[in-house]
Amino acid sequence: MNQNSSSDTLKSHYGTRRRWLLLATVMIGSMAAIMSSTIMNVGIPDMSRHFTLGQERAQWVSSSFMVAMTVSMLTTPWLLARFGYRRTYSGCMVLLALAGMAGGLSSDFNWVLLARVAEGLAAGVVQPIPAIIILRAFDTEEQGRANSFFGMGVVLAPAIGPSIGGLLVDLFGWRSLFFMVLPFCVASLWLAQHYVPVTAPGGRSANHDKPKLDIAGLSLATVGTLCLLNGLIDIHAGHPLSAGLLLLVALICLVLFVGWQDHQLKTGGSPLMNLALFGDRAYTMGTIVAFIYGTALFGSTYLIPVFLQLGLGLSPSHVGTLMMPAGLILAVTIAVVGRYSSTHPTHLFVSFGLVLLALSFALMIFVGLQTALWVLVALAILGRIGLGFILPSLNIGAMRSIGAQLIPQGASTINFLRMLGGATGVSLCGIVLEWRLASHGDVLTNPQPSLQRLAAFDEVFLGLAAVCALAMWAAWQIRAHKNPD
Repeated sequence: MNQNSSSDTLKSHYGTRRRWLLLATVMIGSMAAIMSSTIMNVGIPDMSRHFTLGQERAQWVSSSFMVAMTVSMLTTPWLLARFGYRRTYSGCMVLLALAGMAGGLSSDFNWVLLARVAEGLAAGVVQPIPAIIILRAFDTEEQGRANSFFGMGVVLAPAIGPSIGGLLVDLFGWRSLFFMVLPFCVASLWLAQHYVPVTAPGGRSANHDKPKLDIAGLSLATVGTLCLLNGLIDIHAGHPLSAGLLLLVALICLVLFVGWQDHQLKTGGSPLMNLALFGDRAYTMGTIVAFIYGTALFGSTYLIPVFLQLGLGLSPSHVGTLMMPAGLILAVTIAVVGRYSSTHPTHLFVSFGLVLLALSFALMIFVGLQTALWVLVALAILGRIGLGFILPSLNIGAMRSIGAQLIPQGASTINFLRMLGGATGVSLCGIVLEWRLASHGDVLTNPQPSLQRLAAFDEVFLGLAAVCALAMWAAWQIRAHKNPD
């Protein structure tokens, strides 16, 4: 296909297959983005030893990625309108590949963090695109099947990734994890030239309306997010004055951001986040669930590998192997649940998933140094079944009743809030873990696991269970009028 392929041209060439080929292409890119966000957690202990890092600095390997990914999600609607699907998507894949190579070759920790920021920027822009495609390119009766196909494929990366990643860390060290995204990036770039249209959402030509990027809003969101996370870190570091100032700045940025977005909307500007979205009750409740759920999910994604390695003394390869069955079960669950996500009550699926996720965290308090490995596998499977009910249902259910023209904004906003919760969760888990370890008289630099260390981890897991329970109230409110209640 030539470079000027539009949606209509691709449709005439490939027929109804066009939608599925397009979805498969962005699925591969999403696999690369998701893998880059989670796989590095397996290598954090090895990287910490290599660079002689404390827990506080090591957690920025995850936090820096999360901050960059969170903020960049808000730019997706503008990028798609300005450059179209293909140029936006291909540019992200190029950046992700280059950042992966740079991170793997870095000999300085600051360059590693810079590579993680670049990876996060690329991954953040990509994340909302599949939801936009599913909601715009597929009919309502097909959205469940599309959701099932995309969800099952995209979770295979984090399901298999940690297992392969653990083996790579044992054999070649943490650097090898950066290179795992390269095959996915190369494949997605080739596919994009064939199946991704150059047009913007809705079939319009890119840059048709000469959209303007809300730089003021983006700056406020970036500064606010950075101040929030650094403020949380300074709380634990024992710097109450600087922590208070940073959190105050974050609050001021939030107020200014909301006020500026409202002004942009009322004066016919181009707001980064369209506040009209929150006039829809189901969407508003969906964003609340997304934020709280993101806090628990990404906090646990950071916490569990650290717990298995430094709490129970397992090797990285053991950690990856333990997580693989759960990842495969997650893929199967999403395949089944996804088919019904567009035709069944969202609040039931999401609430049930949150119950299972909370239970999987709460039961971690019974895990000890002598616990059989199959128990760890079972708990991981329980949590992943819960995720399988939440993941395919939340976005579709929350955005089902918003207007088609708001879908790009809706997808980027709900993903932004989910990732903001995730970035907060990663920081909070690291901070609370250090706090509880100090209370129990232990530190993670001690070479041997201890009962005191396990007690500290237990308290953090119970906190995550409580966060999931809090999300259940909002989940029950996701009842759009079009839901077949």
